[in-house]
Amino acid sequence: MNQTIYGLLALLPIVLSGILLIGLQWSAKKTMPIVLAVTAAIALFIWDMTFNRVFSSILEGSVITVSVLWIVFGAIFLLNTLKHTGAIAVIRAGFINVSPDRRVQAIIIAWCFGTFLEGASGFGTPAAIAAPLMMAIGFPALGAVLMGMMIQSTPVSFGAVGTPIVIGVNKGLDTTAISVQLAQQGLAWEDFLQLITSQVAMIHGVIGTFMPLLMVMMLTRFFGKNKSWKEGLAIWPFAIFAGLAFTIPYTLTGVFLGPEFPALIGGLVSIAIVINAAKRGFLVPKTTWDFEPQKNWPSEWMGKLVISKEDIAVPLENKTMSAVMAWFPYLLVALLLVCSRVFVEFKTLLTSATLDFTSILGESDISASFSPLYLPGGLLLISALVAAFAQTNKPTKALSDAFGESSKTVLSAGFVLIFTIPMVRIFINSGVNLTDVASMPVASAELFAGTFGNAFPLVSATIGALGAFIAGSNTVSNMMFSQFQYEAAMSLHISPSLIIAAQAVGAAAGNMIAIHNVVAASATVGLLGMEGATLRRTILPTLYYVLFCGIIVMAAIYIFGFKGPLAS
Repeated sequence: MNQTIYGLLALLPIVLSGILLIGLQWSAKKTMPIVLAVTAAIALFIWDMTFNRVFSSILEGSVITVSVLWIVFGAIFLLNTLKHTGAIAVIRAGFINVSPDRRVQAIIIAWCFGTFLEGASGFGTPAAIAAPLMMAIGFPALGAVLMGMMIQSTPVSFGAVGTPIVIGVNKGLDTTAISVQLAQQGLAWEDFLQLITSQVAMIHGVIGTFMPLLMVMMLTRFFGKNKSWKEGLAIWPFAIFAGLAFTIPYTLTGVFLGPEFPALIGGLVSIAIVINAAKRGFLVPKTTWDFEPQKNWPSEWMGKLVISKEDIAVPLENKTMSAVMAWFPYLLVALLLVCSRVFVEFKTLLTSATLDFTSILGESDISASFSPLYLPGGLLLISALVAAFAQTNKPTKALSDAFGESSKTVLSAGFVLIFTIPMVRIFINSGVNLTDVASMPVASAELFAGTFGNAFPLVSATIGALGAFIAGSNTVSNMMFSQFQYEAAMSLHISPSLIIAAQAVGAAAGNMIAIHNVVAASATVGLLGMEGATLRRTILPTLYYVLFCGIIVMAAIYIFGFKGPLAS
């Protein structure tokens, strides 16, 4: 069997995912068990892996799944706790009536608040929170969903306190083999991961600066009386200012602090700067833009859910809660994360409670660990407990209600990940086999590298976006394709860190067209059944993102001659 056939067979699980999810419109819950079974069959009968190695890979993937779900639970649990203490209502109230201009409102609520929520919670919560809020203050339901979906881009690579990098890229690469190669150059794995983080932040920093402008241009084009791009472009000074207010601290944080903090800190800084600027009329056009009267809106713009301003009002028992107290739990998360990553003693304390699974079933290179306190999920949980007792006189009820709601979300996400992550680990661990053939990522990478040649960097981000579209998650896309992107870069003798960064950026952009995210955001405003109308619009910013990412990476490699570690 030649290498081309091996390459095509290696891609079969990914192609099958696309056929079942997109072509046949099966749910991920139905698709991923089948894809895992097919991947295991290919590993056993084509790659000639031992049953012991396949099963140990599944167990390794299961431990990683627990780590991911722990972070998801912590993020959603904190959010739901704040909902039940009334803090979210206080936070929301701070955004209303800053400006009557709908373009300004979209930038503040969707971009500034949404990017912060992405950094703190991730997993689609920004759109789920921002969309109902915008609808309640007068946005069409479809427009609110579109704005919510478009923020599923720049901050997403560092969403949920860095999960797509910390878990997605980290667990999607063969860290053992790469660490050996890095050691020959005097580098550690942590150095390589931080380099990827820095490059992801810088690429996003360039492209993401223009996202607020693109958002308001699409708002005026698709939901304005005059269907005009120019009416959105007219606010370009304020939109670019808002973009920079996020991307500058975001990029600097990614370069100097690591993957957990960029979206979290960038969002906080942009909220403070942009709201104050809008209140003072800084760079805001004198002409206010608004939608037509609601009676003139097409029926497809309207959601079935009716949200009134009273629904987002601050509860009577929380009228005295200050904005500082409402924001305190998220500030505490940021503080705990910084301390746990900077202070060695604190890190040692948190990592002391770690479950290590080394040499699973005797496979020396297959290991996993679970550190519940050190992972962001533990720190988010601590912040939720503090919030419940600090913000309400009924902490037990708030925590109980939040636990019930959060558990349902985690169980829903968990069923899919139970099959998806083990599939990825089989994919990655397939290099050890009785036939002595290259691993599945290597075989597929060689096929792509041979097909696209030196133009491969131009499509790296697109591959990441397609992974997010298929899997419904940029974290899973990074798990699926990071090793593939690494092998393709090594085959072409170009910078593997930069190509993996392009993968991560593309996967983030793919969240804008991830069907799961669109469905979740649409459900919050009663717009189920109209996902196609949203997807037809979000494909435009997605194309903008992957195209410019490809151009930036191509220029870095072939014009500026960037090499980086491991590039020969």
